[in-house]
Amino acid sequence: MADFLLEIGCEEIPARMIDAASRELRERLNTLLLRERLEPAGAISHLDTPRRLAVLASGIPAAQPDITERVNGPSAHVAYKDGQPTPAAHAFAKKVGVDVGNLEKVSTPKGEYLSATVTRKGRTAAEILAETLPKEISALYWPKNMYWRKRGEVFVRPVRWLVAMLDEQVVPLELFGLAAGKTSRGHRIIASDSVAISKPSAYVEALRGAKVLGAAEREQVIRKALDAATRTIPGARWREDKPLLATVVNLTEFPSAILGSFDPEFLDLPEEVLVTVMRDHQKYFAIEDVNGKLLPHFLAVLNTAADSDGLIRHGNERVLRARFNDARFFWQTDQKQTLRQRVDLLRHVTFQKDLGSYYDKTMRVQRMASWLAETVKQSGMAIRPGIVHKAALLAKTDLTTELVKEFTELQGIVGGLYARVQRLDEDMKPDVQLAVSRAIYDHYKPESMEDDAPATVEGAVLSIADKADSIAGMFALGLIPSGSKDPFALRRQANGIVKTIAEHKLPLRLSEIMADARVRYHGSEAEKKFSNASYPESVRSFFRERLEFYLKDARGYAYDVVSAVLAVDSDDVVDAVARAEAVSKVRGSADFESISSAFKRMKNIMRQASEKTKVIALRVDPVGLQEESEKELAALIPQTAATVEKLRAARDYEGALLEIAKLRPAIDKFFDKVMVMVDDDNLRANRLALLQTVVKEFSTIADFSEIVTEGKESTK
Repeated sequence: MADFLLEIGCEEIPARMIDAASRELRERLNTLLLRERLEPAGAISHLDTPRRLAVLASGIPAAQPDITERVNGPSAHVAYKDGQPTPAAHAFAKKVGVDVGNLEKVSTPKGEYLSATVTRKGRTAAEILAETLPKEISALYWPKNMYWRKRGEVFVRPVRWLVAMLDEQVVPLELFGLAAGKTSRGHRIIASDSVAISKPSAYVEALRGAKVLGAAEREQVIRKALDAATRTIPGARWREDKPLLATVVNLTEFPSAILGSFDPEFLDLPEEVLVTVMRDHQKYFAIEDVNGKLLPHFLAVLNTAADSDGLIRHGNERVLRARFNDARFFWQTDQKQTLRQRVDLLRHVTFQKDLGSYYDKTMRVQRMASWLAETVKQSGMAIRPGIVHKAALLAKTDLTTELVKEFTELQGIVGGLYARVQRLDEDMKPDVQLAVSRAIYDHYKPESMEDDAPATVEGAVLSIADKADSIAGMFALGLIPSGSKDPFALRRQANGIVKTIAEHKLPLRLSEIMADARVRYHGSEAEKKFSNASYPESVRSFFRERLEFYLKDARGYAYDVVSAVLAVDSDDVVDAVARAEAVSKVRGSADFESISSAFKRMKNIMRQASEKTKVIALRVDPVGLQEESEKELAALIPQTAATVEKLRAARDYEGALLEIAKLRPAIDKFFDKVMVMVDDDNLRANRLALLQTVVKEFSTIADFSEIVTEGKESTK
């Protein structure tokens, strides 16, 4: 057994690309080792920094195990002529390394053939790795690649060194014009350039001595440094920001933190603007007091040991001051034109080359959002359609502002902030203006499954209309997400629609939303370019996947529960969530498991019957029932179905499922006493109709046959 180390050293990799590339490299190495029968004893570990991707596999066999296998050659009548071996027999013997006299004859369905038992000696791990790893490394996916030697070789950044070792020995790997060795490199600034690696197990410690830490250790160091710097300000705390923390971890090899300050007068700007400048543009952590109010300080993470003379701190403060001055200038400049005055400017902002301008989109979204708002209102929910109508008109106008042009991350947020401070209508009441600004502020939400849905129902409806319009237009053009390709983030937007409907419990069906979104394009220039004739089915399938993703990943329901629920209906999000919750609660009971097994059994019987016979009654004939057990089941169906329907109509799905579970004794007795697939056509058809009635009447909440049970089904 041997330990293996691979390190790819290069110029600084963009922080956002490191984690995905590291996972892929580990997966590729693991797949390679399993494929080549070099399975490692333990998990593959890694050490990634901006300048390197490294993987370590412990306990790799030094060589593949030998394989003994039988190899067949030419047919006997070709291999021998007049009892003597022909050139074909000699060629086969030479190929397998066996004397021609030791070849055997074996009988096969095609006749008699020559055969030999061959032992293939396993290749060494070093030989295999040297041969196969260059292809795996070159195949790593990067959002953007670079050419720096010749056009056949690409990588995210120029590769400067390679380390490949099996224990103390170098694996003779060559790639990007470099030969692998056993010399790595330490921190670019505060350590010596070269680091000798004696063996893979000493790699992590050798790099630590050269001021290079692993990601988990870097995060711990950063957290401690941020805590220590913040403690110098009484009553302060740094604002937790996991995405930013992950970014600075991938920007450093040996981190430290410094505390900086800015002029308190900048606190007059909205907090969202200040935090965006600090976080997204400068990678600074914000500092707040115990009440969550922003303080005029920031924390910067450095890739050096310290800033003893304060020069780095001073430089960061100067840069931040300039950025804040820019933001303040843009804010003040933007106020010279109200959001209402900016609506017409959207005619000059392209939404998508085939779908027109943002003005066109605004008109469609406003009409659709108003329709959705009226639909929600008619269901009895509290909503103000007038607010939705006003917010939809102004939602995209911030795309014409200088602040959004400079800080694109603030789309929607800036519109909401401007709607709060500007005069939107002469007679608009303050509470209405606040509600309009809140809806605009939130209409891009949620941007992920972890993000919050819009805070208000008006914002939720506007968010759904905006996202549905984008999805409808792209799908109608045939620009449907495929595999990992989703350039217009349609999956993310669909996830947002599903989550928003679920969180606000909106009485909206996905098919109706998307049909209305498609209708809004009628008569437009964009419609002339539409190419997807199967739009309804494409959208239905797409949203079913998104709802399945939401139920499994966001809500945590088991895959079989989700399959059972969506098999009945995947159009009503709120209803699907309620049904999944009910099925999850009762699925552990013995009666429900038995019912699920019985439904599988019924479906299997009916499927086989449809393949073997055409005689299936449309309804049960009570006179044709012979056995007491089938009469008993038939008698129970109407009264149980009525109770279940009453509970289902009231959305008491748990109660309905428990009522269905009460059928267990009658169903068990039926299958114990009754043979369905009898020879008598009429009797068989009547019994199949009875099973069909049970399945039809009691599958309106979930398809119980999708539930995984431990029992086995019979098909008698």
